[in-house]
Amino acid sequence: MPPTHESTDHRGTPCLRLRNEGATALVALHGAQLLSWIPADGRERLFLGERAQFTPGSAIRGGVPVVFPQFGERGNLRKHGFARLLDWTFEGVTDDAAIFELRDGPDTAQWPHAFACRLSIGLAAARLAVALEVENRGAVPFDFTAALHTYLRVDDIAQVSLEGLQGCDYEDSANGGTLHRQHEHAVAFDGEIDRIYNDVVAPLILVDGGHRLDIKHDGFGDTIVWNPGAHLAARIGDLAPGEHARFACVEAGQVLAPVLLAPGERWRGSQALG
Repeated sequence: MPPTHESTDHRGTPCLRLRNEGATALVALHGAQLLSWIPADGRERLFLGERAQFTPGSAIRGGVPVVFPQFGERGNLRKHGFARLLDWTFEGVTDDAAIFELRDGPDTAQWPHAFACRLSIGLAAARLAVALEVENRGAVPFDFTAALHTYLRVDDIAQVSLEGLQGCDYEDSANGGTLHRQHEHAVAFDGEIDRIYNDVVAPLILVDGGHRLDIKHDGFGDTIVWNPGAHLAARIGDLAPGEHARFACVEAGQVLAPVLLAPGERWRGSQALG
């Protein structure tokens, strides 16, 4: 059953509210960014900072920012690229998802490629599915990195763990990019954590006290796990005091091996939560 939709706004930013099977989602046209996901049980699953900036050209702290065509500072563009900073077009609703699109134009001239990005958001009673598709509309190949930078709301980060990464190798960005292997059954969030796990195939489970959330991805080769910890969070201007303890970022990404697209080719990656 396709979600219904209605135009609304949040902090002065144009948005769409999606509804299906008792669940709701709020999507800003700025960045096609999910700001809220409330399943039918009524519990908010996404974190949105109370100091998040809703101004043109700014990134919104929280929800699910779309990272494209550059992850982090791995290139010459602004950190995490431009997709999360620009307004996307709402293209309508298919049989099971709302579709948003971003195409090349004057605001993307710093990355001189013809492309189309499409974000689909599917909503059910207890499930959220987000998929990113990239198309090369030009005459020459290009490569890119991308991620769905998902901020998951938690009650207390000190009581949170992430299962399913045992045996995976990761790049530890919080410690100079050193390489390690995850030997423990679960990842604990003790201070700053900033890791890129490679070749993740097993479903993940975020354990938050008595709550559990299943996390699956397809097409994305990496999983990024991030929380700034108290020390770094104190230097992040759009995080209120103590807010670092209210989220865990578990991101579906394609970072360590960039995607190379020939003219006319498409790539697709997705993340499902439920």
